[in-house]
Amino acid sequence: MKRTLTIVLLILVTIRMMAVSITLVEVADTLGKDKQVLKKMGKTVKKTIRGFDRLEDYYIEPQHYEFSVMMQATRNYEDFILSSNGQSITFAPDQRIKIGPYFGWRWIFFGYTFDLKNFNFFGNSSKREIDFSIYSSQVGVDLYYRRTGSDYKLRQVRMGYGIDGSRFEGVSFDGLSVGITGVNAYYIFNHGRFSYPAAFSQSTCQKISCGSWLAGAGYTKNTLSLDFEKLHNLLDDRLGETAEVKLDSGMMFNNVEYHDISLSVGYAYNWVFAKNMLFCASGQAAVAYDSSFGKTEQEADRFSFDKVNLDGIGRFALVYNNTRWYTGLSAILRTRNYHTSRFTANNIFGSFNAYIGYNFGLKKRYRKK
Repeated sequence: MKRTLTIVLLILVTIRMMAVSITLVEVADTLGKDKQVLKKMGKTVKKTIRGFDRLEDYYIEPQHYEFSVMMQATRNYEDFILSSNGQSITFAPDQRIKIGPYFGWRWIFFGYTFDLKNFNFFGNSSKREIDFSIYSSQVGVDLYYRRTGSDYKLRQVRMGYGIDGSRFEGVSFDGLSVGITGVNAYYIFNHGRFSYPAAFSQSTCQKISCGSWLAGAGYTKNTLSLDFEKLHNLLDDRLGETAEVKLDSGMMFNNVEYHDISLSVGYAYNWVFAKNMLFCASGQAAVAYDSSFGKTEQEADRFSFDKVNLDGIGRFALVYNNTRWYTGLSAILRTRNYHTSRFTANNIFGSFNAYIGYNFGLKKRYRKK
C-alpha cells in the first residue's frame, strides 16, 4: 500500500513538474515573441522619425555639426482692426526690438530675448508672447500663445462724416485686450528636395532651387475684451465740443471668445541665387470654421453663430550659410479674420528677425579620417 502511494505521488510530482516546465517554455516563447514585436516596433518608429529628415543630397546639404550658438534681434508687429457699419478703428502697440542669445543642439533651439528699451528680465506680467516652430524636412508645426496686454494705441480712426480721425492717431488706449492660442501642423510634399529648415532653422543648406506644395490643419482659440465705454469717453474727450461721437452698437460688447478649426494649402519656394545664398517665400491660405459666443450691450443673453473665414500665413527668409557660419533675415506674418453680422475683427501679427550664428561639434561622418 505504501509503495503504491509512493508511486502515485512520484507520478503526480512528475506531471506537476512537466506542467511547470511546459508553462515556463510557453512564457519564454511569449517573451521571445514580444521581444521580437517590440524590436520591430522600435525599428519602425526609428525609421519613421528618420523619415522626417529624409533628403536628397543632390538638392540639399545635410547639417555637418551637432551644436550651434546664435544671437538674434526680433521686432514684433501687430495690427488689430475693429469695424462695424462703416466705422473702423485700428489699434496697434508700439513696436519694440528684443535681442538675446540662443543655443542649439541639432534641430532644438533654446533662447531668451529682452526688450532693449525697457529691460525687465521677467517681462510685462500682462503681456506674453510665445511663438515656437518645428521645421523638419517632412512636417512642420507652429505653436503660438499671445496675450497682448493693454498697451495699444489708436492708429487710424474712421467714425463717419464730419469727424477728423487724425485727432486720435497715437492716443493710448488700455481698454482692449486680445488673446490668441493656437497650433498649426502641415505636410511638405516635396520634402526630399525642398528644405524648410534651410530657410528658417539653418540646419541644412539648399543647393539647387526647388519648391513644394504644403497642406495642413490647425486649431485656434481667440479671446477679445473691449471696454467700449472707455473707448466712447476717449473719443468724446479728444473731440471736445467740435463734434459728437456715436459709437456703433456693433462695437458695444465686453467679451467675445471664438474658436476656429482650419484646413490650409500653400506653396513654398527656395531660390538659390548664389553660392551659399538662399531666398525663401512661402504662403498658406486657410479656410477656418469659427464657432463663437459673447455679450453685447443690447443683448444680455449669450448669442452664438458659426462663420467660415479666410486666414493666412506668410514666411520669408534671406540666408547665407556655409555650414559653419550663417546669418540672415526672416519674417513670419499671420492674419486672423473674424466676421459677424455685428462687427468685423482683423488681427495681423508677426515677427521680423535678424541673426548671426556659428556651428560647432563636427559630426563623426564628416570628420577627416
